[in-house]
Amino acid sequence: MAHGPRYRVPTRRRREGKTDYQARKALVLSGKPRLVVRSSLRHIVAQVVTAKPEGDIVVASAHSKELQTRFGWKASTGNASSAYLTGLLCAVKAKSKGVEEAILDIGLAAPTKGSNVFAALNGFVDGGISVPYDEEKIVKERVTGANIAEYVKKLGDAAATRFSQYYARGLSPEKLPEHFEEVKSRILELQKSGGAE
Repeated sequence: MAHGPRYRVPTRRRREGKTDYQARKALVLSGKPRLVVRSSLRHIVAQVVTAKPEGDIVVASAHSKELQTRFGWKASTGNASSAYLTGLLCAVKAKSKGVEEAILDIGLAAPTKGSNVFAALNGFVDGGISVPYDEEKIVKERVTGANIAEYVKKLGDAAATRFSQYYARGLSPEKLPEHFEEVKSRILELQKSGGAE
């Protein structure tokens, strides 16, 4: 660590790798609700957050685990398909609360083309909420799970061990695009019925 009279210690949350205050300030000053997307290897979380002087207020939230418990999702909850569906579910919930537009907040994540963050954004936009974004960052094949179906065909017999969780839940990985469309239609039915919570 540097020493001397001119050395300035970064703020605690910046040191911990949690908050980019320069980016946060720009997002908060926009005055729009933020679509906050955070992902791990196993799960995706999408939230619509508004900034207030007393602290951030979560307007709507969706977790990829909800896809399994509420909508019968049998595939992984950490892939691009589940990220899209989590974003779509968050949009359905946010629309029921009156949110019409938002701005993407990816935190300290790198804005990588085809990442789960942009898959969640794609689902959120398809849910009917306006968010400015670059179309090149979204890879449609990854969102539907077509890339996984192709990969399984190349694997042959090794697919049984690589995708054992899929098979244990009763889903063949080759059928992921069809399963994706089924779960997507269930989420959109929720929007039509107005039963989003």
